[in-house]
Amino acid sequence: MKITRRKFSKKGLLLGVGLPLFGTKMISCTSPAESKKPTDEVKPSPLKILILGGTSFLGPHQIAYALKRGHTVTTFTRGKTQPTIHTSLFDQVESLIGDRADNLTALENRKWDVVIDNSGRNVEWTNKSAELLKDNVELYLYTSSTGVYYPYLGNDIGEDTELLMEEPEGIEDEEMKIEYWYGVMKTNSELAAKNIFGKDRTILARPTYMIGPGDKSDRFIHWPLRLAQGGNILVPGKEADEVQYLDVRDAAEFMIRLAESKSSGTYNIVGPQNSQTMYQFVDAAEKDFKSEKTFTYVNDYDFLIEQNVHHIVPWIMPVGNNVGSAKINNKRALEQGLTFRPLSQTIKDTYDWWQSDALTNERRDKYLKNMETVFNREEAILSAWANK
Repeated sequence: MKITRRKFSKKGLLLGVGLPLFGTKMISCTSPAESKKPTDEVKPSPLKILILGGTSFLGPHQIAYALKRGHTVTTFTRGKTQPTIHTSLFDQVESLIGDRADNLTALENRKWDVVIDNSGRNVEWTNKSAELLKDNVELYLYTSSTGVYYPYLGNDIGEDTELLMEEPEGIEDEEMKIEYWYGVMKTNSELAAKNIFGKDRTILARPTYMIGPGDKSDRFIHWPLRLAQGGNILVPGKEADEVQYLDVRDAAEFMIRLAESKSSGTYNIVGPQNSQTMYQFVDAAEKDFKSEKTFTYVNDYDFLIEQNVHHIVPWIMPVGNNVGSAKINNKRALEQGLTFRPLSQTIKDTYDWWQSDALTNERRDKYLKNMETVFNREEAILSAWANK
């Protein structure tokens, strides 16, 4: 099944954007192995933070870090999505209810230091919220995406790379239409925020594929499950195929620190820190799983296309419009203090969250019993590869 970033986004975005549980008890999303970041040693001046959204994937991690740093947090949602991670922290969060399409009343005549727009999936929503808040909020942090660079045709895609401004005519492929729609929507939402707040009061955060505990998209869970299971594991792609991804907690924490330092500007929030191939990814990811396993490297793109294996995030087949999708330059974010957890920790924490009481069996079965996934088709694919 071909699931692109944008297919997730147009459907999964409608879900919005995680502290795993074990049994019935909360466990921390911070592994004991995580090194203490120098930025955590000195507490900043407390901020009043408004998050538009905040109850899905990225938001709870932002809330957890913000509260840890001494800030106060208000969320603005429709009240329909209940958090499944860091749930106990929401007692410390002010929850405002409304609708970005037609009911911003709860935001009127209120002041905050920074607004973080996680739910801006419509240009008009960004326009309305920015206009309403511009005189009562100092900074507008818009959560965008590297999708603004689609199609990914360069080898070094930086923040100043030309953005996708409009959808081309004549595109028949439905998935490509979604890619273009998503990129155009994010680009124009960025422009709306910056035009209304001004460039000196706007932070544009462009994350790549975010992974980790709390991910509702199921686009990455393949790897924690397969590495834990062991056996003969299909690894798609050629030896030089690069991958990019980012632990959602690293994205959340970096964004909060950008707000603290009032670091206006645009940032590609992309990991890993250094270039990594898909083969290196699986080698690093499997370290905390003791299951016996072998890797079968399937390096024939034509065969993979025949088997309907186009993506297993973070691997995206680097052809056509995606040839440069894993070549986003993260230098500016690194210079501003973006840090990274070990990949093995991300994999293990995601696996623990998936197996915990944070998810129902029905929720897990939605993925585990989907016979279109590579997870369920892998044995047949490997058999076809062996007989090729």
